[in-house]
Amino acid sequence: MKIVQLKKNKGENWQYLSKNQSVNKPLVLVFGNRYMLEDANIYNEVKDLFPTGEIVFGSTSADIIADEVNDESITITAIEFEKSSYKIETSNLLESKKSSFETGRDLIDKFSKDNLKYILVISEGSYVNGSQLTKGMTANIHQDVLITGGLCGDAARFEKTVASYNENPKEGEVIAVAFYGESFEASVSIRGGWTPFGPERIVTKSESNVLFELDNQPALDLYKKYLGDKSKELPAAALLYPLNVISKEEKQPFVRTILNINEDKNTMILAGDIPEGSKVQLMMTNVDHIVSASEAAAIQALETRKNKPELALLVSCIGRKLVLDQRVEEEVEEVIEIVGEDTAVCGFYSYGEIAPFYSENKCQLHNQTMTITLISE
Repeated sequence: MKIVQLKKNKGENWQYLSKNQSVNKPLVLVFGNRYMLEDANIYNEVKDLFPTGEIVFGSTSADIIADEVNDESITITAIEFEKSSYKIETSNLLESKKSSFETGRDLIDKFSKDNLKYILVISEGSYVNGSQLTKGMTANIHQDVLITGGLCGDAARFEKTVASYNENPKEGEVIAVAFYGESFEASVSIRGGWTPFGPERIVTKSESNVLFELDNQPALDLYKKYLGDKSKELPAAALLYPLNVISKEEKQPFVRTILNINEDKNTMILAGDIPEGSKVQLMMTNVDHIVSASEAAAIQALETRKNKPELALLVSCIGRKLVLDQRVEEEVEEVIEIVGEDTAVCGFYSYGEIAPFYSENKCQLHNQTMTITLISE
């Protein structure tokens, strides 16, 4: 595997971060600030750098490359595979009018399953129901196939997200990259570092990812009561206080981030489904807990590997970034310390992370986690 990495800060030229500066027919992962990715010339600009590349774009809530986290930048990780192959398929929620479940199911069904090892998903993060997308993706696939990735971000603005394959980034796009080969190896782990607090409430009314009532009371009113003065900063303030969810449908508790609120209907829109009858609690964290969780995730991701990783793909949540603030690079540095400085690192801060629970195979939508996928061939 040969890897070339570049970055471009706002108003600056491209800067190479790797010793390698040329690759043949690479997979080119381009993560960046949404405004910068909306430049009409961005696809041609990257294509000029990698004329034989297959180029995947995704907007972020900050880019991760090497040991850096950048808010106003575009980063490129171009990967040339020596022994493995890959195929890319896309679907667009706005153009197809399919549900998130149908989108995930039909997208994965396009791939040959022979010798399929791993699927990377870069999904738009504005219209998708992430938990339904992941349920669709796992509907018709063998449990040994690993699926990870994330929902694109737009800083803490929540205005819109963009993604694309071999064209200028656009809204509604979901991209899947399938990897094949006997020597291809991918492993993953996730950790959060958040702690539940306060009373446990029952979800008494919800529809898909929209939360109406807790304990037969308007959920938004209750949430605002707990936030106090911070409720004036909604929906951004909700990223600091996600919900811990215990559901009969899942073996392990999961976290749901509030992405938006509807004042007229007195509801909260979450990143994924929140089933009726679930028990929920508010969660909180601090810098040390988040950094420790990232370290633990890196250790776990290494445990099951046969070979040393060549690439670490990190997808962390925008809520974690807001807590870490000026210390945001610390969680990335902890990962590098575990996986080794000779492992290339790339990734982004997201509106939702896609991965299986540790020790499980079926991918799920997560919030407020650090998801680490280690790749080699």
